[in-house]
Amino acid sequence: MKIVKTIKELRHLLPEGESKNKTVGFVPTMGALHRGHSSLVQRCSRECGVTVASIFVNPTQFNDKTDLARYPRSLEADVQLLQATGCDVVFAPDEKEIYPQPDTRLFDFGLLEKVMEGERRKGHFNGVAQVVSRLLDAVKPDCAYFGEKDFQQIAVVSEMVRQLGLPVEIVRCPIVREPDGLAMSSRNALLSPDQRAAAPLIAKTLFAAVDKVCSVDLPALKQFVASAINANEHLRLDYFEVVCARTLQPVASLDDDCAKQACIAVYAGEVRLIDNVRLA
Repeated sequence: MKIVKTIKELRHLLPEGESKNKTVGFVPTMGALHRGHSSLVQRCSRECGVTVASIFVNPTQFNDKTDLARYPRSLEADVQLLQATGCDVVFAPDEKEIYPQPDTRLFDFGLLEKVMEGERRKGHFNGVAQVVSRLLDAVKPDCAYFGEKDFQQIAVVSEMVRQLGLPVEIVRCPIVREPDGLAMSSRNALLSPDQRAAAPLIAKTLFAAVDKVCSVDLPALKQFVASAINANEHLRLDYFEVVCARTLQPVASLDDDCAKQACIAVYAGEVRLIDNVRLA
C-alpha cells in the first residue's frame, strides 16, 4: 500500500487515459476510520482493480468551528486499518493541497439541500460538494463508494456529479451497525460512557417506527419517535422526518405513493448523530 500526500504523487501512481486497463475505485473519508469504512474499502477492492482511499478532514463543510476542532483524528490507526482491508493507495493531503486558493464556488442543489441536514447546517453541503469534486478530479475514479448512513449526502453528491458531468459511478453501500444497533460513525468515539449506552435507542426507535408504520398515521409516528428519544436523559431529538427517498422532500402522509425513508438526527450531549431506515 502506498501513502501519498500530493495530487502529483497520486497521479503518478494511477493509470490514466489510453494506458488505463484497471478500474479505479475511490473511498473518500475524513479519517477516524471504523468497520463501516472498512466495508466500503473491501467492497471497492472486490469490484475494482485499484482502490484509493482519501483521509482529509474538510474544513469547508463544518459550519461550527468547534465541531471541526473536536472531530477525531487518528491517521496512524487509519493507515493500519486501510492496509488490512485491501486498499492500494492512501491519499492524505493537507489543506493547502486541496485548497491552494480559497474555493468560492457556490453550488445549487435545489430542494435536496433545503431540508434536514441542509436546513440545520447552513453551507454544509456546499462544502461537501467543494471537497468531493476536488477529490474526484484528483483521483479520477471510475466508481466512488459512499455509506448510506449519510443518506442526504449521497443524494447531493449524485446531483453534483450530474451537474458537473463527471464520469464516475456513485455506489451506495448499506449502513454498518454495532452489535447493539448503533450506526457506526466516527463521532461515536466522542460519546461519554453514559451517552454511548443510550445511543442504541436511536436505531431501536427507528426500527420500532418501521413496525408501526402500518398502524399509525404520520403525526402519531412522529410523536412516538420524539417521545421515545426525549425520554432518555442523555438524548435530545433534533429532527425526525419521513421523506420521499428520491426527492428527500417530507411526505404529507404515510400513504404517499413513493419509496419512503425515515431520517433522524439526535444530540447526545454536544455530539450529533444521524441515522435512517427504509420505511416502505
